[in-house]
Amino acid sequence: MTTVAAYAAPAAKAPLARTTIERRPVGEFDVQIDIKFAGICHSDIHQAREGWGTAIFPMVPGHEIAGIVSEVGPGVTKYQVGDRVGVGCMVDSCGECDNCKAGVEQFCAQGNVGTYNAIGKDGEPTYGGYSQQVVVKEGFVVRIPDGLALDVAAPLLCAGITTYSPLKHWGAGPGKKVAVIGLGGLGHMAVKIGAALGAEVTVLSQTLSKRDDGLKLGATHYYATSDADTFKQLAGSFDLIVSTVSAPLDFGAYLSLLKTGGALVNVGAPEEPISLNLFSLIGGNKTLAGSMIGGIAETQEMLDFCAEHNLGSEIELISAEEINEAYDRVVNSDVRYRFVIDTATI
Repeated sequence: MTTVAAYAAPAAKAPLARTTIERRPVGEFDVQIDIKFAGICHSDIHQAREGWGTAIFPMVPGHEIAGIVSEVGPGVTKYQVGDRVGVGCMVDSCGECDNCKAGVEQFCAQGNVGTYNAIGKDGEPTYGGYSQQVVVKEGFVVRIPDGLALDVAAPLLCAGITTYSPLKHWGAGPGKKVAVIGLGGLGHMAVKIGAALGAEVTVLSQTLSKRDDGLKLGATHYYATSDADTFKQLAGSFDLIVSTVSAPLDFGAYLSLLKTGGALVNVGAPEEPISLNLFSLIGGNKTLAGSMIGGIAETQEMLDFCAEHNLGSEIELISAEEINEAYDRVVNSDVRYRFVIDTATI
């Protein structure tokens, strides 16, 4: 076992504080990673504050991990010491169910093992990226291409794949009109990736305060959803809408913006349930769908795509002692667009 420095929430809603944790010895197929940067995802806050239900404490959040390989097990074939790598939202799965065999390990029939706030196959809690080192099975490590700096690559391990996967699955590309609800940590990557895929991208945000940013990121249009005229003006406009916000919306209103046969895909995960009049789906053969990260192979595909198109995340680099302040700022939508922890400060 190796003792490493980390930042942990000792209990639900408690401030995160510096501590130490134990990392397992490097096994035959394990990769040890010296973490350089860790992104702060809204999911971290939901879990540290038990917004999604009972959680495991102490909790070391963080599933947007970028670092350098420092040791490999004797059975590892894909990586060697010095490689630039990342770890996303999961660190294990059964590997045997239909979903795992199909490369969608996030939907493992036995449940994937989360990077943190989960129990590993060894019966021990998993601890995430707000730490200086992690040991992960080779099959759940991805390579960060040389064209991406590690700090701007870290958020891609969640925010990047969470938006890339539905955009690809639902056919975003040339000739398609795509709307992105919310211009935050997820939304800004949805805009970048959607535009790089060749779609005509529109941002739907509460106000026009980030309009200039949205257009610079690749959006062609930007509308305020607080303006009732927006919903009249854009009725029946979009092939695909991706909702990235973690708040309950009037989905009936947003479904009205779809073309016949269009899809509204939700990647935000509000703590509250929503209600929906099903006539808003029936009238137009529309789809309301969900999407959750992506498999390991698709995550690597996303990283390669982002490197090819120079699509790093827009970040604000912080020290570990600023984590609690950053959490409050994320909740208040006061970040453009992703906080990333310099783990050397832990």
